[in-house]
This record gives sequence, C-alpha cells and structure tokens, in this order.
Amino acid sequence: MERSCSLLIHFDKATPAIANEIKQALESNDVDAKIDAMKKAILMILNGESIPQLFITIIRYVLPSEDHIIQRLLLLYLETLKKTDSTGRMLPEMILVIQNLRNNLQHPNEYIRGVCLRFLCRVAEPELIEPLVPSISGNLEHRHPFVRRNAVLALMSIYSLPHGEQLLDHAPELIQQLLLSELDASVKRNAFLMLFNCAQFKAVDYVFSNIDRVPDWDEQMQMVVLELIRKVCKTNKDEKGKYIKIIISLLNSPLTAVTYECANTLMSLSSAPTAIRAAANTYCQLLLSQSDNNVKLIVLDRLNELKSLHREVMVEMIMDVLRALSSPSLDIRRKTIDIVLDLITPKTVDEVVLVLKKEVVKTQSVELEKNGEYRQMLIQGIHSCAIKFPEVASTVVLLLMDFLGDNNVASAKDVIVFVREIIETNPKLRVSIIMRLLDTFYQIRAARVCSCALWILGEYCLSFPEVESGIETIKQCLGELPFFTVSEEGEAPNALKSSQQVNSITVSSRRPVILADGTYATQSAAIETTLSPQTLVQGSLALVGNLRSLILSGDFFLGAVVACTLTKLVLRLEDVQELKTEVNKLSTEALLIMVSMLQLGQSSYFPHPIDNDSYDRIVLCIRLLCNTGDEIRKIWLQSCRGSFVKMLADKQFRETEEIKAKAQISHVQPDDLIDFYHLKSRKGMSQLELEDEVQDDLKRATGGFTKDGDDVNKLNLILQLTGFSDPVYAEAYVTVHHYDIVLDVTIINRTKLTLQNLCLELQTMGDLKLVEHPQNYSLAPRSSKQIKANIKVSSTETGVIFGNIVYETSNVLERNVIVLNDIHIDIMDYISPASCADVAFRTMWAEFEWENKVAVNTIIEDEKEFLDHIIKSTNMKCLTPPSALDGECGFLAANLYAKSVFGEDALVNVSIEKEANSKITGFIRIRSKTQGIALSLGDKITVKQKGSS
Repeated sequence: MERSCSLLIHFDKATPAIANEIKQALESNDVDAKIDAMKKAILMILNGESIPQLFITIIRYVLPSEDHIIQRLLLLYLETLKKTDSTGRMLPEMILVIQNLRNNLQHPNEYIRGVCLRFLCRVAEPELIEPLVPSISGNLEHRHPFVRRNAVLALMSIYSLPHGEQLLDHAPELIQQLLLSELDASVKRNAFLMLFNCAQFKAVDYVFSNIDRVPDWDEQMQMVVLELIRKVCKTNKDEKGKYIKIIISLLNSPLTAVTYECANTLMSLSSAPTAIRAAANTYCQLLLSQSDNNVKLIVLDRLNELKSLHREVMVEMIMDVLRALSSPSLDIRRKTIDIVLDLITPKTVDEVVLVLKKEVVKTQSVELEKNGEYRQMLIQGIHSCAIKFPEVASTVVLLLMDFLGDNNVASAKDVIVFVREIIETNPKLRVSIIMRLLDTFYQIRAARVCSCALWILGEYCLSFPEVESGIETIKQCLGELPFFTVSEEGEAPNALKSSQQVNSITVSSRRPVILADGTYATQSAAIETTLSPQTLVQGSLALVGNLRSLILSGDFFLGAVVACTLTKLVLRLEDVQELKTEVNKLSTEALLIMVSMLQLGQSSYFPHPIDNDSYDRIVLCIRLLCNTGDEIRKIWLQSCRGSFVKMLADKQFRETEEIKAKAQISHVQPDDLIDFYHLKSRKGMSQLELEDEVQDDLKRATGGFTKDGDDVNKLNLILQLTGFSDPVYAEAYVTVHHYDIVLDVTIINRTKLTLQNLCLELQTMGDLKLVEHPQNYSLAPRSSKQIKANIKVSSTETGVIFGNIVYETSNVLERNVIVLNDIHIDIMDYISPASCADVAFRTMWAEFEWENKVAVNTIIEDEKEFLDHIIKSTNMKCLTPPSALDGECGFLAANLYAKSVFGEDALVNVSIEKEANSKITGFIRIRSKTQGIALSLGDKITVKQKGSS
C-alpha cells in the first residue's frame, strides 16, 4: 500500500473525501476548487485509497490547465499514481501524460520546465522516459540556470536506472561539454556530481585539468571534489599522494565547512605526521572560531578520535585544545578537560596545571549559574594531574584547600579526597597540609567533608604541636560543654551563658521536664548559628562552631568520627609527649566531649535518639582511653592507615589494568608483505608522500592494518533466515553501528525457474524503524542477490525484525511467500563496560527511578563464579575492587556499571548469599533513567543467570 513520494502530509482517515465530490470539483472551472480537489486526491492515494476513476477526469480537465499550482499538483499526483497494470505494462492513458510532459519540457516558462524536470528525477519507468530524452537533453542549453540545473539532475537520475545507459549512452559526454562552458556555480556542481556518480574517470580528469583553480571554486563544488577524492583513494590507495596536494591547498580556504571536510579527508587518507598535524591545527582553529556549541562538540569528538590514533601529534596541540575552556558550555568544558588529561606529559603538566588553577580562581571571582559544577571538574582535573605527576602537587594542594568551605558540597568533597590522597603519596607536604587544614577547618560546613578532614587530622598529626593544635581546633569547633543542661525551675539555664565567640549567635529552646524525684525542671538546648562569611570583616577571624551546629542538627555519625579522631590524637600524644600531666589533661577533655555527645543523643530534646552504631563507637572510644592495650593501640594508630594505603594501591592497579585493556594489541602474520622504505625509488615523491610511506610500513609491520578476530566475529553475526529445503535460501549479516543496524541479506535462488518481482518485506517491533523498503528484483535460476536494509535505532529496548520473501514465477500467477526467521536485536550490542566513581554511582542510584529486581535462580554454587558469569553475560564492568571480594564469608555484594551508545547509564547491584545447602540466593537490582534498558537488561539476566548458557 505504500507509495514513494516527496510530499508527506498528515491526512485524517476518519473523514475521507467522497470520490464523486472530488470529480465534480475537478470538472468545474473554479481554479481554487480544482486545487483543493487535487490535494484531496493525492492524500487519499498516499493513505492507501484506490481511486482509478479519477485518472481520466484529471487527464481531461486538469492536464490542459495553465495554472502553475495545478501543474505542480498534477506532477505530485502522477508521482504517487501507479503507472502500470497488473502485468507490469504501462497504462495506455499515460500516452497523453507523456505528450503533456513533452509540452512542459518545451514550455516558455522556466518554472514549468524546471518542475517537470525535477519530477522526471523520480520516475523509474523506461517506457515513460524514453520519448522524453531528446527534450530533456535540449534543456541543457536553456538560458536560465534553474532549468539547466534540474536538467542535469534528470539526466543523472535516468542514467542511474537499471537500463539507463541504453537510454542515455552519450550522457557523460554531454555533461563533460557542459562543464567546460558553464559559468553558473550550482549547475557546475550538479554536472560534476553526475560525472562523479556515473563516469568517475571523467570527473578525475576534469579535476586534474583544473587543479590550479580548485581553491577558487564554489563551496559546494569543493565539497564534491573532496568526496570524490575519498571515494577514489578508497579503491586505489596507491594514488592518494597526488590527491593530498589538493587537500592541503583547500585547508587554507576561508569556508569553514570545506576546511572541516579537508581535515576529515586528510585523516582518513594519510597517517604522515605532517598531514595529521595539519588536520589537528584545522580542528583547533575551528574550535576557537566557531560560536555554535554543536559544532564545537563535533570538532572535539574528532580531536578525541585523533588522540586515540595519533597521540604523539596531539600532545603538541594540548595548549591549543585547552583554549576551548573559554566556552561557557559545561559539556564543551568537560570534553576539553577529558581530552587534555589524556595528553599530559611531564613537559606540559606545569602549563596545564597553571591554566586549570587560573580557571579555578576565575570561578571564585565571577558568579555564573554552573560555577560549582565547573569548579568541581577543574578540581578533579588537577587531582588527576597531581596523581600522575606528584611533583606538581605542591603547587596546587594549598590553593585548593581554600575551597574546603565551598557552598558546592561536591567540590568540597573532591578537594578533601584529593588532600587525603596527596598527604599520603607526598610525605614532604604533610606538615604544610596539616597546618593549612587546621587553619581552614573552621570554614568547612559539610558533614562528610568534616568527617574526612577529621580522619586526616587523626592519622597525620604526628608531632606534639600538631596533635595539640588538632585537639584545640576540634574543641573550638565544638564550643562550650555540655551541649545542653537541665536547671531547676526558675533558674537561668546554663546553656544561655553566652559563648565567648564573636562569630556565632546562640539560639535556645526550652521545655518542661519531670525529674526522677518528681520535681519540675526546665530543659534547654543551645544551638549556635554561625554568621555567613559575607557578614564577616576581612581579617584573621575564622568561622567557628561548625562541628557543634552539625552535631546539634542530629548528625551523630559525625560525632562518632570526632570521638575516633580525639582517641587517635590522645593515643599518639602518649607516644610523643613525656609529661603525663599534659596527656591526662587532654585525655580528660576528650572523655568529657564524648560523654557530652552521648548525653545529648540520649536526651529527650531530639525526636530521634542517637543510632546504635554511633553510640557503640563512642562508647568504644571511651573504654579505649580508660584502658589501652598495645594490640589495640597498634590497630588504631597503624592498621587504619595501612588499609588506606592498600586502597590507594588497589585503585592504582585498577587504573593500570584499564589502560592496558584500552591499549590496542596488533599482530601481523609472518608471511605478510613488508616494503622496505630505504630501497624504494623516491623520484617524484613529495615529503608528505615519503612520510606517509614510512607510516604505512610501520603499521604494516606492527599489524596496524589487521584486526584480530574479524572473520570469527563476522561468522557469529550471520543469521539463517530460511530453511535449506526452501526454494529461496536467505541469510543475513547483521552490523550494529551506534544508531544504525545494517542487514546485508544474501538471497539464493535454488530453483531452475526465474523468480520475478522478488521482494524482501521487512517489519520491525520495538524502537526500530525501517529507513526504506527494498525494491523488487528478478532472480535468474541458481543465482544470488545481495540486498541491504537500513534500520534506525532510538533506544536500547529489545527489538525484533521479522518479514517475508515474496516472489512470482512465470508458470504460476499466484505470489509465493516464504516466512523468515525473526531477528532479535540484543541489548548487548548497545552497551559497553564503563567506569565511574563510587560517589557518582551512589548519586545515580539515588536519582534513577526505574528499577528491575531479579531474583537469583542459578545452578552455580560459587559466589565469585556467579558474579563473573553475570559480568560476562551482561557486558558490564565490576566497580567493586578485587580486594573487597576476597575471602570466603558466604556473602557477596558488588556494583556493576555500563553505558549505552545513547548515553544511558545502566547500574546493577548484585547481592547474594550462599546457603547451607550450597545454593546461592539473593537479588540482582537494575536501575536506569529509562524503562527500556532496565527491562531489557533484566530479561537478559533472567535468561543467562542459570548457568553456562
């Protein structure tokens, strides 16, 4: 029912026009009524309605009309109309149409001629076209370029038909003569395009005969020349040297589209350092000159591709790429930083870090909407630089510590994690970091940042002055003790005695309580609210009370961290201080703080009491300070830091393994040909060609031109569509490339008969869309045919492609149908393993709304074996480090992560337990932002989890 047409308009089938009303309107003399009737007729045909009775009416009353709109609609009608009968012969009424088309091709009005020529570009019936060929060729000499331009396109369309060369055997010569005399740019472009598609050798001759004038040609013409170069060099690589000179000359074009295509062509043809350097320079210039963010993102993608193929050249361009940070777009900045971080070398790290530091300072001075996110990206970038090159850590760590009190909590977290790693890996910076942390501790406002900072103080304050300053800083941030008091009724509550801190306001809350002896009392709690930094006078005053306000807000986990830090500091003080009185004094103060926190957590002031974990932790600290053993002291002062060192080592190991996995390992066969560069004749070769030869030899010697396992992978992707006993055998080779699926279907006629009108009918289910329907073919006995079908993919939902092969034979008038096997598009083709930080994983896990919970049902009895099986089946990456999976405890929990080609995140949590009967039970939870990936991945796990299938 579908007809190909260039006009696509929505039509409501619920109210179809009556054919008689359309016929009456067409027979009238009213031009407007005829126009409306023609539109209705076209829409009805496009929606599958058959109205053959209107054809004669249209020929009688519409064909003679001189109105331009009616003539245009008539051509659209003829385009949608089926022009042949059931036997495949042209309708006899079409003779009148041919005469009308011939008249239009000789019409004095250039618009009528041009529209008619454009219509003929979409006609595929040789019987209709053959009488019009002389008139079409005559329009090549028309005075108006609009007519000549469409005449060239019509000739190209006719020449491309199956029997087009018989109808127009002299077309390439005509177009070649037209090119020599034509002055209009658009006509020249269409003429050259026809030579490019129909007579490629003539197009090449024309380019080389005008090689000096190529830089002066029109933009569209230059684009076709570049496309010709790519096509010619793909089939004949030995001739690419003479074409590269043309590309280099076009690189200096003022037209940005031409320079971009030149760089792409240069990348695809040559691997010489000079050519790659020229392409990279062009991309960097486009990156800075273009204001459109989409263009910048595309150019950055090309630079990223260039980085993976020619890293040594891109290292030289690192500062040019870094200039893209001037763009306000967060996506552009993120891509730029990612590219730069992979290109850093010991020579460039100082310059890169200096630029990143300047950008961090800018985020402080300029108030923009997404400054916090940008600052977080910069901090993470500096962190990465400092880990790779420890010598630059001293220049950045103290600057970044000023952002510990940042309003953007994520940035502050990144800073404190960076500080924690640097203080361990750079022992020389320990003292300066500790002193700066003690100075800036009052500015910290986030509980998680406070916890990490306290851990650093507890582990790395080693000398007596540092330990004493650490305890004093914690005491000042906690404020006066106790946190609340209970006084007799009528007396002023002790908590209202104003604290002697200039930067805080004490707010009290009272409530009556009944004491144990039955008397009444008033309970009050004092909460300090610290003034904002903007209200402070510039000077040496620091913000205080941050720990007090956070603990009074109910964060007893932070209270437990304070207790652990104080315990470590007191224990270390016993090792560095010989005066027992000083140690006893600080130990007593630490105990008082811990007891006050327990008293606060168990009071009725809070709606929720202290949690059991925090209570147990604080009580353990109190017991430890009262009675310390050597083994316990060793655990608290050495083992904690040892675990952190092991965690850093595991992290570095994983990063190294990822780098190794990304590295492309190429192999070459022992009998492959190697050309010796030094033994070749260099006569007539440019420097660029010589470099290209060297690079090609190196790639050939190292296996750069080979791809391991390609043949095996292709065999795995071939699907049988019909049975061996069917008269027509079909199999498909499925290629999935991001948003496209290409089906390369091989059809073999196994009979002794000629199959006519053989058609591959395909339909899709799910988020798949067939781009175009394959055309009909005639298949000779025992012959085969390759048919390609393109399918667009819009999401990761599992899709199904199904269909039939329909054909006719000369002996039987009925159409034969062979049902094809279904092709299931697997979600594994769209997702790939990816990495992300634990913080990012937890953030996404909390934000994503779609969850699919799959119960574990497997015959595998080993937990790690089951986890490995799930990882292999789902094509995901395990984020949980191997050290966390060691041991035999009967329980296992791991996080898996993958990313789809559409940018969707797939999160999986595996939680399993081994029961007494060796059976594994538990759940696999999948979370994603979209429903499709959660359901598809869940179905995949359900099918694959049982065993080694």
